[in-house]
Amino acid sequence: MNAAPTVLDAQLSRRSADGRCGLLVSVRDETEAREALAGGATIVDVKEPGRGPLGAADADVTARIAAVVGGRTPWTLAGGELRDGVAAIHEHVRRTMALLDGDGLPPAAAKAGLAGTDAGDWRSLLVAFKAGLPAGIEPVAVAYADWDRAGSPPPGEVIAAAIAAGYRLLLADTFDKAGPPVVSDAESARRVADWIARARMGGMWAVLAGNLTFEALPAAVACGPDVIAVRSAACVGGRSGTVCGKRVRRLGKLCGLAGADPAAPALDRQAPGVGT
Repeated sequence: MNAAPTVLDAQLSRRSADGRCGLLVSVRDETEAREALAGGATIVDVKEPGRGPLGAADADVTARIAAVVGGRTPWTLAGGELRDGVAAIHEHVRRTMALLDGDGLPPAAAKAGLAGTDAGDWRSLLVAFKAGLPAGIEPVAVAYADWDRAGSPPPGEVIAAAIAAGYRLLLADTFDKAGPPVVSDAESARRVADWIARARMGGMWAVLAGNLTFEALPAAVACGPDVIAVRSAACVGGRSGTVCGKRVRRLGKLCGLAGADPAAPALDRQAPGVGT
């Protein structure tokens, strides 16, 4: 990573150094942001779950959440899907930043997915998304584990293109939020671990999300991500429910299992470990 260090770099490096992975919690309003912070979330992500897997929250809502978070921990935002217009996503980011008050810092990163782009020039969309973000905001490349359902390129191709374009952050996620966890058996665990290893070899930080439950989290952590990202598991009432600080705290304790032997994840004692 040759770019100047950011607050997100500091957070991720600290987590990697002490053998744990960070915990990103997606929130939709100020109350949920307070619950996420109270539960110990290391990154607060802003999204509107009613608008899709990476649904963008309204700019004014996002700015109010940023004021709640302040400088306590990095925050990020979801921008939707790149097929819906890269320029529109950039405008949303700029509009949000214009609404920030004295307590609100700019987002550390912004993410947008590649759903519905597998038949088009999606690599150019990745390049354009990165190029148009304001300085200091990291672009996140999103690889959907269920790429066939999302109509997106396969994760291996996304990772290779993101590395070539100079991305430093990968989010491996699921498009279908009614489907199984991204790590649901030994085969999926091996597949996810391979994606994370490829990203790491290319100098990227890896964030893992995708319908993760309390039961699935130990195996997900064992795949070696730098950050685990959740919403449903942090909520009372599921993805459309409300973030609960106590649930966030329980999830954080499970993320502390990142220092355990990655060669013995919960779902398969013989799943491969992940190199750095």
